[in-house]
Amino acid sequence: VSCQAYHDGYYTPYAHLAADDVDLVLHLGDYLYEYAVNSVGGQRNYTDRTLPDLFNRETLTLEDYRLRYALYKSDPDLSAAHAAHPFVVTWDDHETENNYADDIPENSVPPEEFLLRRAAAYRAYWENQPLRQPQRPTGPDMRLYRRLHWGRLAQFDVLDTRQYRSDQAYGDKAHVPGPESDDPARTMTGATQERWLLDGWRSSRALWNVVPQQVLFARRHMDATTPSRVSMDAWDGYSASRRRVLDGAKAAGVENLMVLSGDVHAAYAFDIKDDFDDQNSATLGTEIVATSISSGRDGADKPATWDTYMSANPHLKFFNGRRGYVTVALGRESARADFKTVPYVTRQGAPVTTAASFVTQVGEQGLKPA
Repeated sequence: VSCQAYHDGYYTPYAHLAADDVDLVLHLGDYLYEYAVNSVGGQRNYTDRTLPDLFNRETLTLEDYRLRYALYKSDPDLSAAHAAHPFVVTWDDHETENNYADDIPENSVPPEEFLLRRAAAYRAYWENQPLRQPQRPTGPDMRLYRRLHWGRLAQFDVLDTRQYRSDQAYGDKAHVPGPESDDPARTMTGATQERWLLDGWRSSRALWNVVPQQVLFARRHMDATTPSRVSMDAWDGYSASRRRVLDGAKAAGVENLMVLSGDVHAAYAFDIKDDFDDQNSATLGTEIVATSISSGRDGADKPATWDTYMSANPHLKFFNGRRGYVTVALGRESARADFKTVPYVTRQGAPVTTAASFVTQVGEQGLKPA
């Protein structure tokens, strides 16, 4: 799951997830949004309550972030999901501020001022999430990346792609790849976390190596023309960093790689190619992208970009813009992903359906319809 803007709608997907038979929930970021929530809860349009004015401002201080968690966690569907299942969490940007990068804020405020805000955001995150003592923050820093094991079946390398990344290239606007974004010195994870990930793969004895993280990992062309723009906030804007990760997976002999992502308020299923410019190159793994719980409001089965994205990205196997979540079942012979969606979140009571299902076989990476 990912991306649950309170002001964009109800958390109906969580009501269905609470009743679903899952072992754990991986939350991949944007649990909280820093944006103001008005007296009627934005798109929720409350008629039975009036939210206090203290929520109708952007979060900046420790008190602001603590109160915003209190509001979000008051939602009964989110509470039901927490009560039913253990959560493994990692943040993206909105738990602090939109599209920040390391100590660089979205807006032009002094770095020391932003780090005070980051310290407040990180502290409130640790206080309000199921995290252990090693994740306790120190000032504006907090080591969130960590490794979890599910016996010999799966190793989960939970990443943090916000705290250590280089600033987004080309002013963080969609852009054709160029010298600035392709600079080998650029990093998505920071050198220490990157080394930790690759070392962990070399010592892994798990059948599945799963990477829960935040932003799109596979390449996503945004135009039908060549060259095409890509997102500078996703791994496309950090191509050398992605290349080092893929080379590290190959060197470690990782055969069953699965990247789990969020952020984009849409469901995607990607094959991860060794060379995205050559669709005949080896498929090194798969990427399953969860749509948002509520962010983006109701959405659509086929967003306006559907035709372009599907034609411009042959390694993209599925794209849906409704709200919902994804269940992933890891087995000894294969893994199955079921994309669960709801038709609306701006009012309550939406039913859930399975929009698509895919499998990938052990030892034979690549998504096939189930």
